[in-house]
Amino acid sequence: MTSSEPLLPGTRRALLHRVATAQSEGRAPSLVAAVQRDGRIAWSGARSCVDGHEPDGDTQFRIGSITKTFTAVLVMRLRDEGLLDLDDPLEKHLPGTGAGQVTVFQLLGHSAGLGAETPAPWWERTPGVTRPELADVLGERPLMHPAGHGHHYSNPGYTLLGSLVEKLRGEAWGEVLRREILQPLGMGRTTPQPQAPHAGGWAVHPWADVLLPEPAEDLGLMAPAGQLWSTTTDLLRFAFFLARGDERVLSASSVEEMRAPAAPPEAGDWDGTYGLGLQVVRRKNRTLLGHSGSLPGFLATLWFCVEDDVAAVVLSNATSGPLTGAVAADLLQIVADAEPRIPEPWRPLPEVDEELLALTGPWYWGTHVYGLQLLVDRGLELRPLRGPGRSARFQACADGTWRGLNGYYAGETLRVVRAADGTVDHLDLGSFAFSREPYDPGVDIPGGVDKGGWRGLAT
Repeated sequence: MTSSEPLLPGTRRALLHRVATAQSEGRAPSLVAAVQRDGRIAWSGARSCVDGHEPDGDTQFRIGSITKTFTAVLVMRLRDEGLLDLDDPLEKHLPGTGAGQVTVFQLLGHSAGLGAETPAPWWERTPGVTRPELADVLGERPLMHPAGHGHHYSNPGYTLLGSLVEKLRGEAWGEVLRREILQPLGMGRTTPQPQAPHAGGWAVHPWADVLLPEPAEDLGLMAPAGQLWSTTTDLLRFAFFLARGDERVLSASSVEEMRAPAAPPEAGDWDGTYGLGLQVVRRKNRTLLGHSGSLPGFLATLWFCVEDDVAAVVLSNATSGPLTGAVAADLLQIVADAEPRIPEPWRPLPEVDEELLALTGPWYWGTHVYGLQLLVDRGLELRPLRGPGRSARFQACADGTWRGLNGYYAGETLRVVRAADGTVDHLDLGSFAFSREPYDPGVDIPGGVDKGGWRGLAT
């Protein structure tokens, strides 16, 4: 069995039950969901308060702050093209904002210290023309916290990033988005303005089963923080890209960089942390990535799990009620637990490098024992063989060293240190010496090794 085969009947019923319960208990006018596995839509389902009018994978809903992830991708493209550095202060590219000392990285990860919302009136329910200038978005006191000291979610921060994109591209944010992300990924049903078929936004009275239409304003300068409309089908395409990358848009290494935590979470606000335009949460031993979104009349969540290769989207047209984040996480979990990913067949490396092969096996950092394994493309993996320790994968560099890719040794250099006769003396990893024997007396170990050698209690 492969993951491209249809889901089992029991799995499909569990998914439908979760969606039906969410729509009923959340009192949502409608709710649509879909699950993707191995890059293919494995299931979709919907419920509606009007019989025969359930939304489907082509029905647009407003996705709110999921828009921020698209804006973050545009900024990362600018970085990859060398047009900016993530550590650049905003002032370098977008002068005169009053918040120019914050960096692009801090804006992406919500650690710039900017306010969460704009000055009154409530920006989500007022026309964007109410705030024609960035000063109207930021107000008289843009910075509410010291920049870089922690996570504080900021909608105006993503307005600044959208304006940064427009400044460096010389085009409107929406046009850059369409050309650089939506067209290459085939997301033709993701648009700044609604296009039929689309859901209408509703508020449900908290104490009575009655409805109130919600306005759908053009957000103007705030568009990069929450303007977009999309479908379950399009958002699952986006999830596949965020998990694997696409050279037409952003490389696998750059989307992996987006998925890494960028700042500690804000106390009491997140169950996890935040990367660069992506929420990062832990749920039942899984790392879920994606984003939630809400605007008056709409709720949305996209989650994906790289390890399980499963993604889920839930969209609803209610201001409050259905917990789309929890529902999307549950749908992902139902599939991943009931029908776990079938691993690819093991295959040997295409060729043998005897010199690298000789480096594999056990190594000792002092008395800690580690195993070094050879990976594809001359990569290496170091992991403890006894008890806890610092595992890491390493990428081969052109100069014969390796660069750490994750964990404690991310960015650190692993190199082979040779004796005068050319034989391997030890491995140097960030100044730590790894030898073939614990504190090998024949190895140049910093601090030396006691000449008396190992001894028992009687000696």
